[in-house]
This record gives sequence, C-alpha cells and structure tokens, in this order.
Amino acid sequence: MARSGKPLSLSYRALRLPRIRRSFRVIGIAVLALLVLPYVLTPLYAFGRPYSTVMIWRLVTGQRMQRIYEPLSRISPSLALSVIVAEDGRFCSHYGVDFRELRDAIADADDLQDMRGGSTITQQVAKNLFLWQGRSYLRKALEFPLALWIDLVLSKRRILEIYLNVAEWGPNGEFGVEAGSRRAFGKSARDLSRSQAALLAAVLPNPYMRDARSPDATLRRLARLYVGRDARAGYADDCIRRTP
Repeated sequence: MARSGKPLSLSYRALRLPRIRRSFRVIGIAVLALLVLPYVLTPLYAFGRPYSTVMIWRLVTGQRMQRIYEPLSRISPSLALSVIVAEDGRFCSHYGVDFRELRDAIADADDLQDMRGGSTITQQVAKNLFLWQGRSYLRKALEFPLALWIDLVLSKRRILEIYLNVAEWGPNGEFGVEAGSRRAFGKSARDLSRSQAALLAAVLPNPYMRDARSPDATLRRLARLYVGRDARAGYADDCIRRTP
C-alpha cells in the first residue's frame, strides 16, 4: 500500500503544479490588463461624457447620483479660475504632476495620512476616472504615471472640463458643477457670480463637510481668499482660454 501511495502522490503533485502555474498566469494577465486599460481608454476621453468610478459605483449599488454634463464653454469662467486657484495654481505650467508642490507637501507631512496638497487637477482626474478614493502608496504609485499620460494625451481644457463634471459637489450624490451649482444656488454654473464661484470651489475636496448652500465662517473665509487670489492670478487660466 505504501509503494502504491507514493506514485499516486507524485502524480497528484505533477497534475497540480501546472494548474497552479496556469492560475497565476491568468491572474497576472488580468492584473496587467487592468493596469493597461486606463492608458488605452484615455485617448477616447477626448470626447464623450466620462463617468468616475464613484459615480459608476453609486449607479450599480442603487444610490442617488445626479450629474448634468456641461462643456467648459457653458461654465462660468470665474468658477474655472477659482477651481484652478483653489486646487492647482500651476495647472497651466506643469505636465500632470507638480513636483515642486509635491516636494513641499511631503516635507510638511509626517506620513502619507498627514500629507495635504501636492495633488494636481490632472491627478484627481486620474483618480476619479480610473482609481479609488482614499490615501495609499499604491494608489499614488498608479496615479503619477497615469496623470502624466493624461496630460500628454488630452488638452488642458479637456482635463479641466472632465474634472469639473466628475468631481463631487454635494453631500447627496451631486456630481459635476452644474448639479452642485443648482443645488447650492438654484442657478446654472454659467450664471455664477465671482463670489458664488469661489464658494463652490471652496467646497472641494469635501462636499460632505462643506456646504456652499449654507456656508459657515470657514467656508466664507476660504471663498474670500480665493476671490483675492483670482484677482492676482494673472495667467493661471491662460491654457484654458485658448482654442483646444
């Protein structure tokens, strides 16, 4: 019995090893496909009305999701400038990742959880379209090269337009500035005043804690700060004024 059992065990192992190798190969191919897919899809986002991963998740899980897509030409220039000033002052001059701001953010933080700033609009587009929320070294490692690719493939106008239409602007599934503007002020994003635009920009990045419809003292202070920066911004939005 011992002699007959040994060949059986060897035979089982011999059959099992190829299966394990095939499983790892399939997993490896699947992971590689997931890594490559955003780079394939990015050129297609020069057109259309893309959805973020959070928007898709809310739709799949039956949660409320409101988004009215508006081209950049139908969004208040004051809002576009306020968002650039608030989120990424060097948006027109970097190539997707602002390494100078990133160095400063890392220097001011004890670890990744404490790090604030340094994330460009293009990086946020990469995260919103293809990655997940939350802070992690893995997500940042995937986000950096993807942001550089997005900046290479898409125009600055298109990147900002996508961001304004996929960012979350309200606490109950309001995505995009049009939905955020209608909720906060009862008017279209193209009709916002400079102070209203600054208030809406100040909602980012946390529409759950900041409400432009009922702004507290902190939100009003931020809005005033952005209005002042807008006046001194110079050519901060020069790249989006040009024809794409």
